[in-house]
Amino acid sequence: MAKLKIRGIETHIDIWNEEAQQTIVALHGFTGSTETWRNLANAVPKVRVVAIDLVGHGQTAVPEQISRFSMLEQLYDLEEVFVQLQLEKFTLLGYSMGGRIALSYAIRYPARVEKLFLESASPGLRTSKERMERCERDDILAEKIAANGVKSFVKDWENIPLFDSQKRLPEMTREAIRTERLTQRKSGLVGSLRGMGTGKQPSNWSLLTQMDVPVMLITGALDEKFCQIALEMKALLKNAQHVTVNDVGHAIHVENPAEFATIVMEKLT
Repeated sequence: MAKLKIRGIETHIDIWNEEAQQTIVALHGFTGSTETWRNLANAVPKVRVVAIDLVGHGQTAVPEQISRFSMLEQLYDLEEVFVQLQLEKFTLLGYSMGGRIALSYAIRYPARVEKLFLESASPGLRTSKERMERCERDDILAEKIAANGVKSFVKDWENIPLFDSQKRLPEMTREAIRTERLTQRKSGLVGSLRGMGTGKQPSNWSLLTQMDVPVMLITGALDEKFCQIALEMKALLKNAQHVTVNDVGHAIHVENPAEFATIVMEKLT
């Protein structure tokens, strides 16, 4: 566990299996934290896992300016983290929101990324109309969080259709996910939605054809929307594979951690 001062913001990082030669940098999803990667780190003892609490999340300090939550600012933050940790080349893994960030980072800083693992991720939205509509929805959600607090939001959030398959998980696992969500701060989630929501980030669809880094797309078979996005991404990427894990939804690393760890290890080597 470490706290780094990154461009004026105290940033929380967890590092597991420090002596390992290979490194994976792992980026969590919205309402997540480094804690979501603990099981993966335990399952891959020969890989150093560096997990970062992204802006507005976990134990990383919450910026005051909304502009500090933007995708570009987050990419600058990550680059500074890697400079401070002296990480020259690594495999980058991102889940959902973290996947959007990981893809954006790999496009901007391709020399650093050996392989890119994208779990249930997208390159953003294609049209300005879609982006505008998504910003409006995210703004309504942000206002609800600001008015009603995190506890009320989490109760609604865990019941959205995207997470239906998680209702079959053991009570202990669901409780751990709920706890992770409940430890978030209201101002952090509001800032994240308004600064780096899917509608706010620039679309990366047109840049996929220019990417040379090998990309591993991982989706859950029950998550039809992101399976379709992965298929469309694979068609545009020069060097991509797509693995679909049966009987799980959006969060494969949570719903079937053993299978997820196996995919990561196989594709790493």
